[in-house]
Amino acid sequence: MIEDELRAAFARHEELAPPTGPVRAAIDQAVVRRRRRRRRVRLAGTALAVTATALVGFTVVAPRPPAPAPPAAAPTSTPTGAMNMLLLGVDQAGPDRRADSILLVHVPADRSRIYLVSIPRDLLVPMPDGTTGKINATFSRAAASGDLAAGYRATRQAVTRLTGVRVDAGAVLTYAATRELTDEVGGVPVCLPAPVRSVHTDRRFPAGCQRLDGTRAVDLLRQRYGLREGGLDRDRNATRYAAGLLRQVRERGTLTDPARLGRLVGEIGPGLTVDTGGTSLPLLLSVVARAVAAEPVALGLPIRYEDWTDRGFEQPDPTLAPGFLDALRADRVAGWTAAHPDHVTSLRQR
Repeated sequence: MIEDELRAAFARHEELAPPTGPVRAAIDQAVVRRRRRRRRVRLAGTALAVTATALVGFTVVAPRPPAPAPPAAAPTSTPTGAMNMLLLGVDQAGPDRRADSILLVHVPADRSRIYLVSIPRDLLVPMPDGTTGKINATFSRAAASGDLAAGYRATRQAVTRLTGVRVDAGAVLTYAATRELTDEVGGVPVCLPAPVRSVHTDRRFPAGCQRLDGTRAVDLLRQRYGLREGGLDRDRNATRYAAGLLRQVRERGTLTDPARLGRLVGEIGPGLTVDTGGTSLPLLLSVVARAVAAEPVALGLPIRYEDWTDRGFEQPDPTLAPGFLDALRADRVAGWTAAHPDHVTSLRQR
């Protein structure tokens, strides 16, 4: 009885049910559309990945465009007095990065020449925290996080306290930047009074004049072990390198060509940090360009050793240093060097 009633009910509603053909066709079309949409998404993702890879590849292999020339600075008055610039050469990367070479570049008011004054890295100076330490450690304490500018500012303050002169501008060069800079200017001529053997690479640097590429220049600048006066001889070699670099950029006309200078700075990269102080870059370069027309004079701050061990340190010579610093502050370095020729570093082969 119940079965007959159910059959009768299905028979009555069968006429109301839609045809199965169109429903199946609609389902099939929906499936096709969904498959096509998934395929388009996969193709779009693949294309995006290929495009990104192509762009990254282009960025890596395409030559870098020339760096733009430094923007024109607002007109300011040309500096007329003596100027002092601080150049720091820092060692390998890391939290203990130190200033291996500290060079104070003095430009007298008459712009007659440049004086390269090396400051020994092991010189004892007061630290900001009230302790006493070697001057090269002022850089590492401030630049522990890798901030070269902070390290420069700390060392600049230490040099100002030591010498009593205002530092008007300066720069920091890492070993990597020194290597790139040397190669970009076509090598740097250096004249050595005695042969030097690298304790790092066993490379030999003969006595006499030679042109160093970036790799050889950095190798030489790192050497102090085996030299007759250790770190002091390394400082002298650093001034010889700086003098050769100045000579090279002068001969190439780099200092008087903003476009060429811009390209050079752009090629060096992040290993160079420059502080122009309160002077615009064009005016600063004009001062340097006038002074490098003559051969620079290199000398070191007169010091004395307090300890001859490997942990030795230095202090300003109580007899000579006060007179030298007075001459530096009064812009009378020419007279001091004339009176103390034995403290002048030879830059040319004799």
